[in-house]
Amino acid sequence: MKILGIESTAHTLGFGLIEINGKLKILVDNRERYIPKGEGIHPRKAADHHAEMFEKLMPKDDFDVIAVSIGPGLGPCLQTGCLGARYLSLKTNKPLVGVNHAIAHIEIAKELTGAVNPLTVYVSGGNTQIIVENSGYHVLGETLDIGLGNLLDNFARSANLQEQHGAVVDELAKKGEKYIEMPYTIKGMDLVFSGLQTDAEKKLKNNKLEDVAYSLQETAYAMLIEATERAIALTKKDELMMCGGVASSKRLQEMMQKMCDERNCKLLVGPNKYNGDNGVMIAYAGYKQFLKNKTISFEECKPKQRMRVDTN
Repeated sequence: MKILGIESTAHTLGFGLIEINGKLKILVDNRERYIPKGEGIHPRKAADHHAEMFEKLMPKDDFDVIAVSIGPGLGPCLQTGCLGARYLSLKTNKPLVGVNHAIAHIEIAKELTGAVNPLTVYVSGGNTQIIVENSGYHVLGETLDIGLGNLLDNFARSANLQEQHGAVVDELAKKGEKYIEMPYTIKGMDLVFSGLQTDAEKKLKNNKLEDVAYSLQETAYAMLIEATERAIALTKKDELMMCGGVASSKRLQEMMQKMCDERNCKLLVGPNKYNGDNGVMIAYAGYKQFLKNKTISFEECKPKQRMRVDTN
């Protein structure tokens, strides 16, 4: 069986083609990222980028099933992917599967790390959630405002960095020499990042950029790790899996590993290539859903911007 996956929830348009014959085989992994200049992701501009790149990136190979991410995400971007999937379904008469973007991150990470039933920390631009699977996915804790990735990206824009991305903040933080105290807000296993962002932006006026970046990152990561440790204590899990774009941060991995060592918990992180948004993860999650006969009609192939992992 060959499954085509289409990812278009935010800045990345991705096509993945996989073959399942006893195990996962990745045949195609095409992706192109919309990179805004001097601003955050503008949904319409990103959607226009995806529409322009759609035919160029789309594999020409045959497939049996079309899987498309229908949420959560930016409406215009999701709409581009859904329209493309509907067109392909009409053209090829192949069934459609609507995929939850968050679940796709979890499923591909489980497959590539060998995790069995872990506590999952899903950290990306718009999402920060601590998730457990038990007859479906359940959110134990999450951000109450902005995602961890958006916090870092927003700070990068405020600092007028040439490349406004969390990975750049990560590199700057390595050069920080002094920790500056910043707001640390946890509510049980839930997190609040907006006050931390505002404070970091204010501190740019009277402190070295590298020190502010270091302090911001250390504080945000420590908050996430404290909430995660509570979840481990509650669930008694011996596996912790991180997925999503921010999971690629080496510093976050180091801090999470230290906590896991103290808790006798195994830390699992998928390959960086598949932590970020991609079509392969959509194809794989679509395959898992297709096995359960969870196809969707032409009319049901539409964006669900606020789709949650625990109501799929």
